[in-house]
Amino acid sequence: MGNTEKFVLIVEDEDSIRLTLRDFFQEEGIKVLVASDGVGAIKQILDHTVWAIVTDYRMSGLGGDYWIRFLDRYCKDMKIIVTSGFLRPEFPIPFEVVYKPFHYEDIVKLLKE
Repeated sequence: MGNTEKFVLIVEDEDSIRLTLRDFFQEEGIKVLVASDGVGAIKQILDHTVWAIVTDYRMSGLGGDYWIRFLDRYCKDMKIIVTSGFLRPEFPIPFEVVYKPFHYEDIVKLLKE
Protein backbone atom coordinates (compact mmCIF):
# COMPACT_ATOMS: atom_id res chain seq x y z
CA MET A 1 0.00 0.00 0.00
CA GLY A 2 2.68 2.50 -0.97
CA ASN A 3 0.21 4.62 -2.95
CA THR A 4 -0.80 7.69 -0.94
CA GLU A 5 -2.98 9.36 -3.56
CA LYS A 6 -6.20 10.71 -2.07
CA PHE A 7 -9.47 10.50 -3.96
CA VAL A 8 -13.00 11.83 -3.99
CA LEU A 9 -15.44 8.95 -4.39
CA ILE A 10 -18.58 9.59 -6.45
CA VAL A 11 -21.38 7.14 -5.62
CA GLU A 12 -24.28 7.51 -8.05
CA ASP A 13 -26.45 4.87 -9.71
CA GLU A 14 -27.39 7.03 -12.69
CA ASP A 15 -24.61 6.57 -15.26
CA SER A 16 -24.97 9.97 -16.93
CA ILE A 17 -24.67 11.88 -13.64
CA ARG A 18 -21.84 9.70 -12.28
CA LEU A 19 -19.70 9.93 -15.41
CA THR A 20 -20.36 13.60 -16.13
CA LEU A 21 -19.56 14.53 -12.53
CA ARG A 22 -16.39 12.41 -12.72
CA ASP A 23 -15.26 14.22 -15.87
CA PHE A 24 -16.04 17.63 -14.36
CA PHE A 25 -14.07 16.85 -11.18
CA GLN A 26 -11.11 15.59 -13.22
CA GLU A 27 -11.12 18.83 -15.23
CA GLU A 28 -10.94 20.66 -11.89
CA GLY A 29 -7.83 18.63 -10.97
CA ILE A 30 -9.62 16.40 -8.47
CA LYS A 31 -8.61 12.73 -8.37
CA VAL A 32 -11.80 10.68 -8.64
CA LEU A 33 -13.09 7.16 -8.09
CA VAL A 34 -16.62 6.07 -8.98
CA ALA A 35 -19.13 3.48 -7.79
CA SER A 36 -22.72 2.83 -8.82
CA ASP A 37 -23.93 1.76 -5.36
CA GLY A 38 -22.92 1.42 -1.72
CA VAL A 39 -21.37 -2.02 -2.15
CA GLY A 40 -19.10 -0.80 -4.93
CA ALA A 41 -18.28 2.25 -2.82
CA ILE A 42 -17.19 0.10 0.12
CA LYS A 43 -14.81 -1.77 -2.20
CA GLN A 44 -13.31 1.55 -3.37
CA ILE A 45 -12.96 2.76 0.24
CA LEU A 46 -11.13 -0.43 1.17
CA ASP A 47 -8.81 -0.31 -1.87
CA HIS A 48 -7.96 3.42 -1.94
CA THR A 49 -7.42 6.45 0.29
CA VAL A 50 -10.72 8.33 0.05
CA TRP A 51 -10.91 11.74 1.71
CA ALA A 52 -14.40 12.74 0.51
CA ILE A 53 -17.56 11.06 -0.76
CA VAL A 54 -20.20 12.63 -2.99
CA THR A 55 -23.09 10.20 -2.87
CA ASP A 56 -26.62 9.90 -4.09
CA TYR A 57 -29.13 8.99 -1.38
CA ARG A 58 -31.53 6.73 -3.20
CA MET A 59 -29.80 3.83 -4.97
CA SER A 60 -30.67 0.20 -5.59
CA GLY A 61 -28.77 -2.30 -3.51
CA LEU A 62 -27.07 -0.52 -0.65
CA GLY A 63 -28.52 3.00 -0.62
CA GLY A 64 -30.92 5.14 1.37
CA ASP A 65 -31.03 5.04 5.14
CA TYR A 66 -28.73 2.01 5.51
CA TRP A 67 -26.05 3.66 3.36
CA ILE A 68 -26.29 6.90 5.36
CA ARG A 69 -26.06 4.94 8.61
CA PHE A 70 -22.98 3.09 7.31
CA LEU A 71 -21.30 6.37 6.34
CA ASP A 72 -22.15 7.93 9.70
CA ARG A 73 -20.69 4.99 11.61
CA TYR A 74 -17.62 4.10 9.53
CA CYS A 75 -16.64 7.18 7.51
CA LYS A 76 -16.73 10.01 10.05
CA ASP A 77 -13.18 11.07 9.10
CA MET A 78 -14.25 11.82 5.51
CA LYS A 79 -16.12 14.79 4.08
CA ILE A 80 -19.53 13.49 2.99
CA ILE A 81 -21.90 15.29 0.62
CA VAL A 82 -25.26 13.65 -0.08
CA THR A 83 -27.12 14.47 -3.29
CA SER A 84 -30.79 13.74 -3.72
CA GLY A 85 -33.88 14.45 -5.71
CA PHE A 86 -35.83 12.48 -3.10
CA LEU A 87 -34.86 13.90 0.30
CA ARG A 88 -36.49 16.97 1.79
CA PRO A 89 -34.97 19.39 4.33
CA GLU A 90 -37.05 17.90 7.15
CA PHE A 91 -35.37 14.46 6.75
CA PRO A 92 -32.63 14.10 9.38
CA ILE A 93 -29.37 13.45 7.51
CA PRO A 94 -26.09 13.92 9.44
CA PHE A 95 -24.28 15.26 6.35
CA GLU A 96 -24.52 18.20 4.00
CA VAL A 97 -27.32 17.59 1.47
CA VAL A 98 -27.37 19.08 -2.03
CA TYR A 99 -30.72 18.77 -3.77
CA LYS A 100 -31.03 17.75 -7.43
CA PRO A 101 -30.84 19.35 -9.87
CA PHE A 102 -27.55 20.96 -8.78
CA HIS A 103 -24.61 22.68 -10.45
CA TYR A 104 -21.36 20.71 -10.43
CA GLU A 105 -19.51 23.88 -9.43
CA ASP A 106 -21.50 23.93 -6.17
CA ILE A 107 -20.24 20.46 -5.27
CA VAL A 108 -16.62 21.42 -6.04
CA LYS A 109 -16.99 24.54 -3.88
CA LEU A 110 -18.25 22.41 -0.96
CA LEU A 111 -15.36 19.97 -1.38
CA LYS A 112 -12.81 22.77 -1.29
CA GLU A 113 -14.26 24.32 1.91
